[in-house]
Amino acid sequence: MRVKVGAMRGSRCFWNAVTSQLNGEMRKMAHIIKEPICRDRIRHIRGGFGWVDHRLVRDRYVERCSTTALAFYLFLVVVANADGVSYWGDTAACEHLRIGLAELKEARSELVEADLIAYDKPICQLLQLPKYAKEQR
Repeated sequence: MRVKVGAMRGSRCFWNAVTSQLNGEMRKMAHIIKEPICRDRIRHIRGGFGWVDHRLVRDRYVERCSTTALAFYLFLVVVANADGVSYWGDTAACEHLRIGLAELKEARSELVEADLIAYDKPICQLLQLPKYAKEQR
């Protein structure tokens, strides 16, 4: 089997051209080629780095929290130190998130209730997710 690819190699047409010419068993064995779409915008870690556990989605924590609570969680992921501790004050967090103090307090309460953070004024700590997710209430 021959596939003319030439200049198409970097385009989405490449995979379409290849898969359209594969048949039966060969199609089952084909693998998707995972390449960056924008090579000039590949992320590089510089300085600090925060990460988000994929279990937030898999164990449905995302579904238990409001959009504001999730925005606050992401903010904490970004600003927390290596131990997951943030000393950011409420006023500064509100300014960055463009929310009011009452909204921030409600978001923080949701995250505490969901067992995603611990809070002891003025410290927030991102918690390791439990081994087994609590059932949704």
